[in-house]
Amino acid sequence: MPLPAPLAALLVETAGPLTATAADAPPAALRAAGVLERIAAGVGRETAGMVCDSGLSAEAVAIALGTTRSKAQIVLLTVQDR
Repeated sequence: MPLPAPLAALLVETAGPLTATAADAPPAALRAAGVLERIAAGVGRETAGMVCDSGLSAEAVAIALGTTRSKAQIVLLTVQDR
């Protein structure tokens, strides 16, 4: 499943300044990366819970993620455990 265009644009937009900050101020870039990781982990946990509660089949999740059923299940379990 493709990312919504505004979200994809935001991610691309974020990569440039983060990469530039890594070159200019590595500790600041590490801090920013940590913030992004915490945001992603929280959203991932919440979303994985919603996916599991929705009754969506593992096959449907795999198709949406563009991966195999077993890899989709691993992603869901890993994200929920964070």
